[in-house]
Amino acid sequence: MILPIYVYGQPVLRKVAEDITPDYPNLKELIDNMFETMVHADGVGLAAPQIGLPIRVVVITLDPLSEEYPEFKDFNRVYINPHILEVSGEEISMEEGCLSLPGIHETVKRGSRIRVKYVDENFVEHDEVVEGYLARVMQHEFDHLEGKMFIDHLSALRRQMIKGKLNVMLKGKARSSYKMKQVK
Repeated sequence: MILPIYVYGQPVLRKVAEDITPDYPNLKELIDNMFETMVHADGVGLAAPQIGLPIRVVVITLDPLSEEYPEFKDFNRVYINPHILEVSGEEISMEEGCLSLPGIHETVKRGSRIRVKYVDENFVEHDEVVEGYLARVMQHEFDHLEGKMFIDHLSALRRQMIKGKLNVMLKGKARSSYKMKQVK
């Protein structure tokens, strides 16, 4: 089922998400719905707060990029209770967008390597070092679990320049090709 994506201004996007346990109700269905919602909206990542749930669940698909990057073929992953333990490597600037900030794309600096701890959908623990584009996507999505958004990494000047677009969202007048839950 395709779920509405919560847009900037929704309080859940600024809450620190809670870890969940294996008995979380309807977890498999939630994960399936998150993947369907993300793909429908042409996203590569979706965090549970973006669908209104303050829990630490993220889905990522890099398969849509596999024509250009064959290593991402069939890359569809679930990250439950993820926590970044370390960010390192060269800081790389790259343009980012977000399903919760329709129409806004800005350049953000992020470390090129992270060490992350999480459990998968079977609650098997992982402690991994991740590099490159996946590390960027994970940092972006895991920020949502800390109540942060990519615009929080912008300079005061850049934030001022997008203030008009953010105000449109705060007034509940954002537009996108996917279902949204806006501030009323």
